[in-house]
Amino acid sequence: MLVTELIRRGAMRHGDRVAILFGDQRLTFREVERLSNRIANLFIAGLGLVKGSPVALLLDNGLHSVPCDFACSKAGLVRTPLNGRLSLAEHVAMLEATGGRMLVYGATQKERAAAIAAELPDLAVYGLGDGEIGPDLLALAADASDCDPRLPHDPDDIILSLFTSGTTGGLKAARHSHASYSAVVHNVLTNLVAPKAGDVMLHAASMIHASGTFVLPYWLGGGAAAILPGFSPASYVEAIERWRPTALNLVPTMLQMLFQLPDVDRADFASVETILYGASPMPRPVLERGLDIWGPVFVQYYGQTEAPLAICRMSKEEHVGATPERLLSCGRPSVECEVRLVDETGVEVAAGEPGEIVVRAPFTMKGYADPAIPAFLPGGWLRTRDIGRFDEEGFLTLIDRTSDMIVTGGYNVYPREVEDALVAHPAVAQVAVVGLPDETWGEAVTAFAVLHDPGEGDEAALIAFARERLAAYKTPKSVHFVPSIPLSAVGKPLRRALREPYWEGRERRI
Repeated sequence: MLVTELIRRGAMRHGDRVAILFGDQRLTFREVERLSNRIANLFIAGLGLVKGSPVALLLDNGLHSVPCDFACSKAGLVRTPLNGRLSLAEHVAMLEATGGRMLVYGATQKERAAAIAAELPDLAVYGLGDGEIGPDLLALAADASDCDPRLPHDPDDIILSLFTSGTTGGLKAARHSHASYSAVVHNVLTNLVAPKAGDVMLHAASMIHASGTFVLPYWLGGGAAAILPGFSPASYVEAIERWRPTALNLVPTMLQMLFQLPDVDRADFASVETILYGASPMPRPVLERGLDIWGPVFVQYYGQTEAPLAICRMSKEEHVGATPERLLSCGRPSVECEVRLVDETGVEVAAGEPGEIVVRAPFTMKGYADPAIPAFLPGGWLRTRDIGRFDEEGFLTLIDRTSDMIVTGGYNVYPREVEDALVAHPAVAQVAVVGLPDETWGEAVTAFAVLHDPGEGDEAALIAFARERLAAYKTPKSVHFVPSIPLSAVGKPLRRALREPYWEGRERRI
């Protein structure tokens, strides 16, 4: 299936229904379709772009980001979304890695666009609703045809080059085709949501990653995308009460921030039927509080840029009555996704043992933009670089990233297990665990903790709390109390940012 065909079907079925809500502005399905056609025709006839041309998009969440995405697919371009939270050096490296010669920026990113243009003088720069740094794409497209260009496309044509979030080191660009991204849409509809006409999904996280993956499934079902420019707890609750969304997509950090609002349990969430969560592990106390307040509306997904969106999922029903251990899992493999656990040689591990998660599914990427980066094992199995363990009922629990594993005194320690123990302490709001250099142990298990009350830090008490729940070699040797945990551009904890300053000038084995 072609992504362009999915876009056409949604527009044809739902014409005058509202497709996008942003502030006080609205676009219908028909208006989104026509605008995307005009931009696509401008790309082709006005700007002379050809099939396979790379185009970088530096766009925050906004009214026109979805039509621009659709236009790129219709024009046969390979779009590379750039997360505005990344550094200038990272943005320049992304453009160089993908061969990008054209940048489309939003009005909120004009300063960064100017800085990128200064670094790459041959780059063609266009604004989307802004003409200060480069010509305004919307103004240029006003005179273009709003007829569908209907270029010939092949299912294997690459349409998306999406960079990983960078939690474990250098950024890599995962490349998706019409076929793989259509399979992503099918996966979402089969495993996570069943949108119908009139439904609304609220988007506050960056739409270039998981949140944006829900746009096409809702588009096909006649549901609207209600878009916020970013996340702040108070404005998020206000948007729920104003737009009455039926579905939310929240990363754990966002849910924790919501629970810091006074009287959040009294906010009107009556319209919300589904709260999807993923991107990073959900602390059990946070999930348990959400279940207490809103009931069985939670659906968990586990996926990654290379295999969006649901390698595994835990349904609403599976949350009901789940044991504390089961709530820490990420569910069972999704439909059409094969999941295995293997050792470092690629051999499947014994039942109940931890191993690297490898997956085989139609929605996995075609490969990285840099073909020299290994991604697949023989047989088409994608290496996730995540470590997991299956229980006796087939639920998969993520233990950690292979690169975050701590080797202390000859024992392997997975930070996630230690974090789950520590975050159960009532004083702890967030925690990240890393291995720091130690002359005796090689690496010392070390915790960085954010407290609900910064003045209540008691290192000895927290270590004792962990010792009651963990083996001695897994218990932190020390605890650092910090005001915040560094996060990646998509809200994932960046353990390496805590770890690397201590390893400067030393060689880490992993």
